Amino acid sequence: MSTISKENYLKTIFNNSIDSGSNATATKLANDLSVSTAAITDMAKKLSEEGLVTYEKYRGMELTSSGEKAALKIIRRHRLWELFLKEVLEMSWSEVHDEAEKLEHHTSEFLIDKIDMYLNYPDFDPHGHPIPRKNGTIPKTPNVMPLSQGEKGMFCEFVRVNDKDSELIDYLAKVGFILNSKFEVVDKLAFDKSLSIKFNNKILSLSKKITESIFIRLVKN
Repeated sequence: MSTISKENYLKTIFNNSIDSGSNATATKLANDLSVSTAAITDMAKKLSEEGLVTYEKYRGMELTSSGEKAALKIIRRHRLWELFLKEVLEMSWSEVHDEAEKLEHHTSEFLIDKIDMYLNYPDFDPHGHPIPRKNGTIPKTPNVMPLSQGEKGMFCEFVRVNDKDSELIDYLAKVGFILNSKFEVVDKLAFDKSLSIKFNNKILSLSKKITESIFIRLVKN
C-alpha cells in the first residue's frame, strides 16, 4: 500500500465524516476516489490492521485517533498549499486544488510549517475550508448549510464551496459569485429545486447540483 494511497483514503474518510456527520460508507468512498467497492473494502482491512480506522461491513469506516491525526496532517498540507498557490503564485482558485493534490504528498513538515508562517497562520483555504493547525485543532467555523436548503427571501453569505469540481469554480468566478459574496434568494422552483439569487444587482439562476456544492450562512438584510 503506497503512502499516497493511504493518505488519500484517510483524507477522504475524514472529509466524508465531516460532511455527512456519520461513518464513511464503502459506496461513497468508491465514488469519491473513483475505485471499486472491493478496493475500498480491501483498503479498509489494511487500514484497520494499522490501527488507523475501525471498520464494520455494514457500518462503514471511522477513523481512530491515530487515523484522524494522520488525516488532519495531510489536509493541513493540502489547504496550505492551495492558499500559497493562490496568494503567492496568483493562481486562480479553480487551479489550486489539483496542484495541491500532488504537492501534499511530497512536502516535509518543516516546509509546510514555513509556508504556514509565511502566510501568517491562516484559518481558511481559498475555498472556505478550515486549515487544521499544527497541534491538530481546527479553527472555529461559522454554522453553514448548503445553498440547496435555501428558501425564497433568505439573505445569505457565500462562505464555502466544494473544491473538487474546477469547472464549477471556473463558472462561479466567471459570473463573479465568489467567497464572501452577500446575496438574496429571490426564487426557488418546486419542480427542480433550482434557485435564483440576487447579488451585485444581478440575477443568477443555479441548478440543484450547483447549490448542493455551495455553502452559506444566514445574514441580516
